[in-house]
Amino acid sequence: MIPRLALVPGEPGGIGPELCVRLAQHPRSDCTLLAFADPGTLRAAADALGLPLRLLDEAVVAVEPGDLRLWAVPNAAPNTFGVTDPRNARAVIDALTQAADACLQASLDGMVTGPVHKAAINAGGIAYSGTTELLAEHAGRKVVMMLANDIVRVALATTHLPLRDVADAITPALLEEILRITHASLRQDFGIEDPVIAVLGLNPHAGEAGHLGREEIEVIGPVLAVLRAEGMRLEGPLPADTAFLPQKLRGFDSVVAMYHDQGLPVLKYSGFEQAVNLTLGLPYPRVAVDHGTALDLAGKGIADPSSLFAAVATCARMASQRIMGRT
Repeated sequence: MIPRLALVPGEPGGIGPELCVRLAQHPRSDCTLLAFADPGTLRAAADALGLPLRLLDEAVVAVEPGDLRLWAVPNAAPNTFGVTDPRNARAVIDALTQAADACLQASLDGMVTGPVHKAAINAGGIAYSGTTELLAEHAGRKVVMMLANDIVRVALATTHLPLRDVADAITPALLEEILRITHASLRQDFGIEDPVIAVLGLNPHAGEAGHLGREEIEVIGPVLAVLRAEGMRLEGPLPADTAFLPQKLRGFDSVVAMYHDQGLPVLKYSGFEQAVNLTLGLPYPRVAVDHGTALDLAGKGIADPSSLFAAVATCARMASQRIMGRT
């Protein structure tokens, strides 16, 4: 069974719509795509790129370059590339939630999302902290943010927190939850039967036996001991400055970093263009591009589509793995 994926461009004034048009030029054999978007914005993006685009009813099979199946989510106001319009905030959110509903109802098997402009949505009167949080609340699930490329998968214990708040946020309960969700996803979504997870320490040198901090001794270590007793293969707490050495990474299926800038700079340096953002723990796979709306590039035809292509390929593999797991 070929996975059926939702494709949500994100901010209409950004590069998301034109990336989706570029994606439509390459018919796929690993999945089918259904875009949740404003049709006029997609046509304008195609015109700006000088590329063909044929928007199809959701029941029609896309077979030619430029074919894209569409579930229309109209904007409230005309769109201008390079400019955000808060009046279109509701359409951006509706596209995400309608795609999520289709996944929850099993009419679609996964979701790929483009970049969203947080300030524009909040300016439109909708409280919004991020798509990860939106989809987690919508599904009623606890989730983990993971970023991945062909080199490494990095899950985050904490995400967008000031550094001074990180230590207090890493509680035994939180860390156990993060590790359980990550372990389950590596098995369910990646088909890794007995995954090995590297867990980084919080402090330099993983605390240096308590001389540089005691979180490794009092929080991280005890949680790892409990989960190891259940059979999980967990390495750590490891010093972050050496855990990403290539010879060590080859022995890990994922790395859990304690905070955002502990793990993500390494991942992005190792291959930013192919990096994708995954939401682990949802009832369906969700993969996003790992870049912003790039308003300064929108409509100029110069935005790199590599991350969107990688996101679709990753989501298709994850959805296929789940389908096989159900059969």
